[in-house]
Amino acid sequence: MTDLKVIVEAVTRGDPTQPLLWTSRSLRNLVGELAKKGHNVCPTVVGDLLRGMGDSLQANRKTKEGSQHIDRDAQFQYINTRAVAFLKANEPVISVDTKKKELIGAFKNNGRELRPKGNPELVNVHDFIDPKLKRAVPYGIYDITNNVGWVSVGTDHDTATFAVSTIRRWWRAMGKKRHPHASRLMVTADGGGSNGYRVRLWKVELQTLADELKLPITVCHLPPGTSKWNKIEHRLFSFITINWRGKPLRSYRTIVQLIAATTTDIGLKVRAILDETKYPKGVEVTDAQLAAVNLTPHAFHGEWNYTISPRRRPSSRRKPN
Repeated sequence: MTDLKVIVEAVTRGDPTQPLLWTSRSLRNLVGELAKKGHNVCPTVVGDLLRGMGDSLQANRKTKEGSQHIDRDAQFQYINTRAVAFLKANEPVISVDTKKKELIGAFKNNGRELRPKGNPELVNVHDFIDPKLKRAVPYGIYDITNNVGWVSVGTDHDTATFAVSTIRRWWRAMGKKRHPHASRLMVTADGGGSNGYRVRLWKVELQTLADELKLPITVCHLPPGTSKWNKIEHRLFSFITINWRGKPLRSYRTIVQLIAATTTDIGLKVRAILDETKYPKGVEVTDAQLAAVNLTPHAFHGEWNYTISPRRRPSSRRKPN
């Protein structure tokens, strides 16, 4: 099962926030790949295993994955190569992203849960967009090495400062303990949003974090139009969605508790906190601030792949007269 999951994961399609996914490889191709790993199984058995994993085989069809960059596949290969190198060196690799913002209150949440017959939980008929309504902004960190997640449930805006603050909180509460000998950190993130590769504030805030941790931070962004392929979507957010389906998210406390209660058969554990800090939108970063970031672009698509290193502090020693 472990080998099959590894083979299928690379070619899994569909919305990872939904329980049903599908693979574009045929059963015979999967049988061939498993044979290379020493497993003698027939296509029927592989099909049964896939269905048990929540996957299905479907005919080829066009999928909405956004505009396809010419180097999309090459970027995925580059991210994978870098991540493997970090993991082999026992260095931390995390996947980060913002989960879908959720309305707070008696609103319908898709899915069903067991309740006494004829006694469904009553919720509002409509959930019209109202700027006065409270919203939860869950920003997540998924530690690929340890299969653990961290989610900060924000009450304000989804900004780069909020994103980096969540990484900082994760490191202080979990990351440092699980990676006590880390000499560097790798972050995989979407190409847009609060952690987008064009966001100046994201890089400035990461510089501050690198200075604090005294660790170089390597960032690899997913190519455009591929946000649903982010590891955190498949390994963390999808299970959170399954865990709270059918339950109205009536309060911030409810959301934090449901996220923290998310587990899987393969050992996923999640910690969640409420972050009530104010993160104002529209913070401008000057050219001078951006130029002060100690950023080294990689040779391959330096706009997507770069390392931000701690800045050297000026020496306090006085020069002799």
